[in-house]
Amino acid sequence: MSSSVAPQLLPPLRRLLADPSLHLRLLTVESDLPAGALDQPVDWVHSSDLPDPTPFLSAGQMLLTTGRQFAVDTAADALYPEYVARLASRGIACLGFGTEIVRDGTPDALVAACLARGIPLVEVPYGTPFIAVARAAGELIAELRFARDTWTLAAQRAISLAALRPDGLSATLSELSRQLGHWVALFDPRGELDRVFPRDAFSGASASRDSLDRARNEAERMLRRGQRASLTVNDGGETLNLQTLGRRDQLRGVLALGGRTELDPASQEVVTSVIALAGLSLEQNTALGRARNRLRSGLLQALLGGQVELVRAISTDLWGAFPLEPVRVAVTNPPPERLDTITEFLELRAEEGGGYLFYARLGNSVVALVDSTTGPLLDELVGFGLHVGLSDPVECRALPRALEQARQALDRSHQGEPGITAFDVISRQGVLAFLATTNAAEVGRAALQPLSAHDAEHGTALLVTLRTWLECNGQFGPAAMALGVHRHTVRNRIGQAEALLGRDLGSFHERADMWAALLTTQGMPAS
Repeated sequence: MSSSVAPQLLPPLRRLLADPSLHLRLLTVESDLPAGALDQPVDWVHSSDLPDPTPFLSAGQMLLTTGRQFAVDTAADALYPEYVARLASRGIACLGFGTEIVRDGTPDALVAACLARGIPLVEVPYGTPFIAVARAAGELIAELRFARDTWTLAAQRAISLAALRPDGLSATLSELSRQLGHWVALFDPRGELDRVFPRDAFSGASASRDSLDRARNEAERMLRRGQRASLTVNDGGETLNLQTLGRRDQLRGVLALGGRTELDPASQEVVTSVIALAGLSLEQNTALGRARNRLRSGLLQALLGGQVELVRAISTDLWGAFPLEPVRVAVTNPPPERLDTITEFLELRAEEGGGYLFYARLGNSVVALVDSTTGPLLDELVGFGLHVGLSDPVECRALPRALEQARQALDRSHQGEPGITAFDVISRQGVLAFLATTNAAEVGRAALQPLSAHDAEHGTALLVTLRTWLECNGQFGPAAMALGVHRHTVRNRIGQAEALLGRDLGSFHERADMWAALLTTQGMPAS
């Protein structure tokens, strides 16, 4: 992957060691140190002869010492391991030992202690003042920061120019990938991959494709939450950075970047500018989408008014083939703040399906006409946490009736977890079962109150006996078997229930009324 190679922000230790004016000599052989030990960034140089300078050190610093804190005799050898261990726990990048001030040369025991802890140890000759090492590091840091600032400005200018090209969004993301040396992917509001740069980023190793799959999974989770968010994860040696695009509850997608290195503040600044440009581009696309949605809503009204051929002709010219008859009407009521997200998702699905899906807003609802090829689409809507009502298959001229069926199915769907409820399912349950979705529950509870009150006061089981007896078509023998009691016990309980209710349960009308009352209060306290 070619890139403009953004400069590092801090100099590696190797650059300090290579400075000929400092005459530094590495005492710990590089091959005996951890890999990359000499390529660690050095953010400052500090000098101290304290036995424990760690309270005044930060990770990534280089410490210089003359060894004044150690005795000159051999007893000092025992102090070095503990001293170096403290430095290692602080995360210093290097230890420099100044010679010919307290003692000649660097103690072998100190070299061994540094090797044991994986800390580079350099010898600083008498002719090299500590301040010269600190000044050299400071000049390198300033040089790299200037180069980094220059790169940031150049990168932002290149990205701004890319945004002016005909396909500004793709050009911008491609330029971001080139500048950072990372792959860049854009996921749509469904969490599906929209585009990726460079285009051949995932044509090689499977590890890279695994990173893309991980990014897709994280993007789907972020979009389902419906809130603006950013995320950084490590995946198989790659660092993934993800950022949602768009406003809260109106997310337009997710921008993902992946690479072997983490983004520093300068790179993050460049990414932030791209997020703003990408968000603007997607918002413009959204404005066009709103105009399409208004047109779709008008066509749906015409369709419900019976102008099927007119709507079919217009829809076919604009979006491709119209759903094949018979069609089923699906209705969902997403939260108002997520209406745009759902309609954008359906627009993408309609484009992919070649027109075999027609959808439109109707008030706060989203109505979709689907044929046999677009059934799986409804499962994806449920994935957004939505309830969906689905009509029976009908001809297009019967859409008003199908819409009413879908709405009734949607009402029933809201009684449970998000999912699809088909009208044919609730129609098979019968008219009495539909009473449970109305306000008849209070009437039913009042009708059954004499039984529930008696059960509560005397510990009887009249209510459950009545339900079981009715379920057994008023037969005492099967009801007794289901309850695990004698048939005469059931007969006595039903007689007691008749007395309390003031009803003749031998009448079909009274039995049907009691059954309806039980259905309306199912799962509710009857008292």
